Amino acid sequence: MQMSPGIRKLILTVHVTSSVGWLGAIAAYIALNVPVDAGSDEQIVRAAYLMMEPVLRYALIPLATVALVTGIVQALGTSWGLLRHYWVTISLVLTTFAFVILVLHLPAVESMAAVAADPTGDVDQLGGDLFHAVGGLVVLVVPLALNIYKPRGLTRYGWRSAQDRRTTSPRA
Repeated sequence: MQMSPGIRKLILTVHVTSSVGWLGAIAAYIALNVPVDAGSDEQIVRAAYLMMEPVLRYALIPLATVALVTGIVQALGTSWGLLRHYWVTISLVLTTFAFVILVLHLPAVESMAAVAADPTGDVDQLGGDLFHAVGGLVVLVVPLALNIYKPRGLTRYGWRSAQDRRTTSPRA
């Protein structure tokens, strides 16, 4: 199923915008971890922990959802296909992995924010969340590079599909 050029461009625009937004939200989340790791002012550390939850809940997860869904729609509605090319399949797997980890990490971030919201809570015992943020950024740079360079290589499914199309297409 091929999308019309107008729809394809619209979906691509939404996909690129949400993907770049996801990366930007990760940068904001990393920035919130700087005062946590520096730990010089307890009120700033508490504020940073308190801001991690809304950044995750209202920026990271929604942008990740839109990026994942529009990426799948884009793949299914174009000649690239979802499982035909290695670069698309790897991008899908890594993006899905990052999304799942992000959603599964929400309770831990909620817990850290709850401790930070409690004036008697010991924020020094929380540690930071820099590992997850930087890890997510690193994981998402791979699909970014793959989507820009689009290295050649068909999956087995893609190769069989191409062979089937060649043998079933009418010859002039």
